[in-house]
Amino acid sequence: MANTRPDTNQPGGRSAKSFARHLPTAARLLLGLVFFVFGLNGFLNFIPPPPTPMAGGAMAFAGALMKTGYMFRLIAGTQVLVGILLLSNRFVPLALALIAPVVVNIVAFHAFLEPTGMVIAIVVLLLELYLAWAYRKAFLPMLAMKTTPD
Repeated sequence: MANTRPDTNQPGGRSAKSFARHLPTAARLLLGLVFFVFGLNGFLNFIPPPPTPMAGGAMAFAGALMKTGYMFRLIAGTQVLVGILLLSNRFVPLALALIAPVVVNIVAFHAFLEPTGMVIAIVVLLLELYLAWAYRKAFLPMLAMKTTPD
């Protein structure tokens, strides 16, 4: 019979595995909260704008998204939806796939147009990559080089 007691060599009698098993949940909840809050802010504008104005290129890009009449709302709506899916632990791989292009654009926006928000962009990117790795089995069928329809 296998020994199922926790590893008592660890501080507090807990095994290192017990902590690590909660990391995907913590990352999922944090990323979900970020996208839910910032997505809602796209509709309700409850987060005050930064005191310093954005750089010219960043302002032009944001203005162009607003002028389309739909793109800014589409991005904010996608963020809210993904936030809800991640927070509710439903369709997590789909949520990660939906938000991946948004994450790439967040990082590119801060890397090339507005470097002041780069820290949060990197955190979001790392959370997205970690969760994609944690759910990698769900993505394997999409990564098949050649496949046939059912």
